[in-house]
Amino acid sequence: MKKFTMVLSSVIFTILIGCSTQSVIADHSEPGDGIYKDYGDVNIVTTKDSKWQVNLQTILRTGDGQLINVTESTGVAAYIPHRITDHVFDTLMGEKEIVTIDNTKYEKVQYTYTPALEHRFMGLYPIFSENYDLEFESTPEAREQMHKHKDFSMWKIHYCATFEGHGFSCIPIFQDLVPTMTLEEHDVVTHQWTILRALN
Repeated sequence: MKKFTMVLSSVIFTILIGCSTQSVIADHSEPGDGIYKDYGDVNIVTTKDSKWQVNLQTILRTGDGQLINVTESTGVAAYIPHRITDHVFDTLMGEKEIVTIDNTKYEKVQYTYTPALEHRFMGLYPIFSENYDLEFESTPEAREQMHKHKDFSMWKIHYCATFEGHGFSCIPIFQDLVPTMTLEEHDVVTHQWTILRALN
């Protein structure tokens, strides 16, 4: 298993942008919906009128476990309209159950995740990865910057892999918006994702 170590500094953003440019060039010029829609943007669409329903509940606690608040997503989530989303759902998100809501059958998965301070700072949540152990190391200067970055509202489930012709990249398979929360360094936020995919 390969190790992918990132040092949190301004250099990391340059590296990520450089790595993703190659994949964008190859992907967005192919026919149909690709993972990328142009040089810098992942092809994200809302879940409205799609086969997907995504709900996110965030539980915020102090470092010593005291409950601060519980927040749920308030609107429509987003996803990548590509077979990679089905791949992550089918193979990496765990056990599914069949549920019926308003006479529609869905496959349902629930996933709980607690992002580290480094993940929150970068907005990069490498929850699912194939053939990589992702570790984040930070310099004292980077940790000082992390203490200043406190407001959060957009949360994502990333999938990190080496894509043919793209190199290594982390893409936001699902994302959801919750009311903005302010987090202190030692606060712990736990995500409880519920994702439904309609059965044909």
